[in-house]
Amino acid sequence: MRIDILTIFPGMFATLTESIVKRALDAGKVQIVTTDLREFAQNKHRSVDDAPYGGGPGMVMQPEPFFLAVEHLRQIDATRGRVILMSPRGTPFSQQKALELAREERLFFLCGHYEGIDERVKDALVDEEISLGDFILTGGEIPAMAITDAVVRLLPGVLPEASIADESFTDSLLEYPQYTRPAEFRGKAVPDILLSGNHEKIRRWRREQSLVRTLTTRPDLLRSAELNESERRMLTAVAARLSLDVLL
Repeated sequence: MRIDILTIFPGMFATLTESIVKRALDAGKVQIVTTDLREFAQNKHRSVDDAPYGGGPGMVMQPEPFFLAVEHLRQIDATRGRVILMSPRGTPFSQQKALELAREERLFFLCGHYEGIDERVKDALVDEEISLGDFILTGGEIPAMAITDAVVRLLPGVLPEASIADESFTDSLLEYPQYTRPAEFRGKAVPDILLSGNHEKIRRWRREQSLVRTLTTRPDLLRSAELNESERRMLTAVAARLSLDVLL
């Protein structure tokens, strides 16, 4: 996969050379290219923003640098790729979206700033808008980093498949509690069942913990989870005991 990130702050992406992403880069699983939009500014001050037509506060990012940058990058590598605009008005990002993007051959992330980007960029260049949530950040760089990390770790060969299969959101449930040595720490002991060596009982316990954690923290996820009748009864009983208003 090739990931192109268009930004006016390319230095922010130095963190993408650490941890799992670094492993993927070193293994040749992904190529991440950051492009400074100011290199495509058509004025002596290298500014990429201007006042909005119609008036209003702040500045708006101009369309030309985005168009020129994308066109230049497609001349270097003809793969069209999927163009994604980081935007608070976009579709909320999810693990399912990360899995979908991980199947792409190339991704472009456009990082906006100020009051936003000229609408013509969205109309002519952008395939979709993605948001990290219902809050506002200074710019699109941090969302682009987060999505890059979420996508790269899903690329084939970057992580063991078993690690990905057991994670939160993979089956619309939050992950079960995890423990490691020592078996007791400051008066808190690891649950006995995890020390039993009985793998079937451990599997069932983890499933139950995952279900209860999802019920109490993110009950909305249960609407898309595959539950058997026994699990529904168990969750209904837990919800009643905790006075949770959850429809299963």
